This record gives sequence, structure tokens and C-alpha cells, in this order.
Amino acid sequence: MRDRLGQRPGPQRGQLTGPNPTDRGKKGSKIHLIVDRQGLPLSIGISAANLHDSQALIPLVRGIPPIRSRRGPRRRRPAKLHGDKGYDYRHLRRWLASRGIRHRLARKGIESSRRLGRHRWVVERTVSWLSGCRRLHRRYERKPEHFLAFTAIAATLICHRRLAK
Repeated sequence: MRDRLGQRPGPQRGQLTGPNPTDRGKKGSKIHLIVDRQGLPLSIGISAANLHDSQALIPLVRGIPPIRSRRGPRRRRPAKLHGDKGYDYRHLRRWLASRGIRHRLARKGIESSRRLGRHRWVVERTVSWLSGCRRLHRRYERKPEHFLAFTAIAATLICHRRLAK
């Protein structure tokens, strides 16, 4: 569709380039992580860049494998979960409580994100380790299964390097 000068019309007033004004309809992928206190990845997922973070929490928590402990049965869930304001939804809080997971999610409009700084830093450091892998810095694969596989390989390398020390 072109106007009378032969140019394509731009976005309408008030309309951004995509359906989500925050991400502006970005193409690409996001890597979602759940890490332990030392920054070792426990669960990894990928999604479209314009998908909200809160939609990835339940599959990530379900994807945590059983962890072997020195005594007793294997742990199948974390004892406590920290998250930023992107996960502040009543249904997520109820779901975590129903599974017996204590949560510390920053509340929108009430709390500052600074209180989660020391916990969030661990996750950001792990994301930085993942982005150090050239294959993950820019997505070359078309299929999401392949990109997820390379992300899992990079997470395995991070675990190996940290645990070999």
C-alpha cells in the first residue's frame, strides 16, 4: 500500500511497530533461567522476545530436575524463589504457594528493585556467561529446538567449569 507520492505509510498515530509497546514487536529470542545461589543453571527455557517473562515461570519451575542430597530423598522443588517485578502476578504467587515454594517476588509500584539486587546479580552473571558463547550471542538457528540445545550445551559447560574448580 502506497500513498500518492509512492511512499509507504508509516505507523499510525499512537501505534508502535508491534503489538507489545515495551518490546515493540521485536523479533528474536529470550533465554529464561532459574539458577541456584552460586549461579549454576537449574532450568533453561527460550521464548520469543515479545513474550512476557511471567509466562515462562511455570514451565521453568516444572523443568527443574530432582536434586540429589546427602541425606534423604531427592529434592524436587526449590525451597525459595526470588524474582523481579515481571513475575508479580497473583496466579503465579498462588501456584508457587500451592507447590510449597516460598517466594520473594518484588511487587509492582510498592517495592524497589534494589532489594533484589544481590539475588538478581547472580542470574545476570549467569546470563553473561551464556552470552559469552558466540553461538548464543546471535541466533543463527532457525529451529527453536536447535537453539535450546545449544543453550543447554552452554549451560552444561558452565556447570562443568564451576564444579571442576
